[in-house]
Parts: sequence; C-alpha cells; structure tokens
Amino acid sequence: MTVRIDRVVTRGGDGGQTSLGDGTRVSKHDARIEAIGAVDELNAAIGFARVALPEISALPGVQDALFDLGADLCQPHGASGRCPSLPPEATLWLDDETEALRVRQKALTSFVLPGGSEAAARAHLARTVARRAERRVVALQDPALAEAVRFLNRLSDFLFVLSRHANRDGEDDLLWRPGGWRPETR
Repeated sequence: MTVRIDRVVTRGGDGGQTSLGDGTRVSKHDARIEAIGAVDELNAAIGFARVALPEISALPGVQDALFDLGADLCQPHGASGRCPSLPPEATLWLDDETEALRVRQKALTSFVLPGGSEAAARAHLARTVARRAERRVVALQDPALAEAVRFLNRLSDFLFVLSRHANRDGEDDLLWRPGGWRPETR
C-alpha cells in the first residue's frame, strides 16, 4: 500500500467535524472518532514505551497492528463487508509474545503498582491507555470489531507483563500494601 500525503493542514476540521474513511462527515465527539482517538493515543503511549524498551521486538508489530485497527475504525460501519485488519492470528501472536516474557517471571503474590523503573512506568501508562481504547471500541457495539476488542484486551495483558519485564522480571515491582498510606505502615 502506498500512502501519499501532500497536505497536513486542510482546515476541514475547523468547524468541529471530521471525515471517516468513506468521506462521511461526523462530529469530532462521535463515538467512532473517540475510539479512533483512543487507539491513536495508545499507539503514542506504545511509542513512548518503545523508546525505553528497544530490545522488545514485538512493539513495532503492536504499533502496526494498532494502525491497522485504525483503518477498521475509520469505516462508517466498522469492518463490515471487508476483511478486518486484525484477524485472530494477530491476537494469537500477541499471546505468544506475552507468554515469552511471562515465563521468566515469578508468580504474583500481591497487586503491582505502576512504577519501579521508568520503562515499567511507561509500560503501565500504555496499559491504562489500552484499557481506555478497549472501552471506546466496545462502546461502538460493532460485531465486526470483536477481534479488535480481544486484541486490545490481550494488549493490556502484554503491557502488564512488559512492565514486570522492565522491572527485572518483577524483582523491582512496587507491590501494593493495603493501608500503606498510614504513617505506621511506612
């Protein structure tokens, strides 16, 4: 696929509307535009994590998959009538990538707080953005996007496991201490 963009500034959105993939004009607060924006934000958060974790070969593929998902989302009726860009194989690939990282980690005995290392904090931030993107895509109630929902759900799992990888496979995880805000528990 060849992409050519001659102009970035079009002024077409100055009135609060934007175009879908077929040229249909919709409000920028339309649920589909919210979903597209959430997936775009997720892709940026993945890019932020990717800078800190260049050794993770799955991250470029994740970013490509999210752009593919954006192609599905920009259709006014979802991926209906065409082959969705995220087939089940994409989710299976992500499951394999998750397990490859997880297998080196000890079982959890507590909930993990975001942080530990900068790379882990970036992965946790991307994980929370993935959950928001998932909610926005689910809100569309488009059966053609069912695999996209599965992919986004599994992506948040991958990002959690990635955060533990960035914390020396969980050794530097920040663990939740119930009531840890109390002075006597510090």
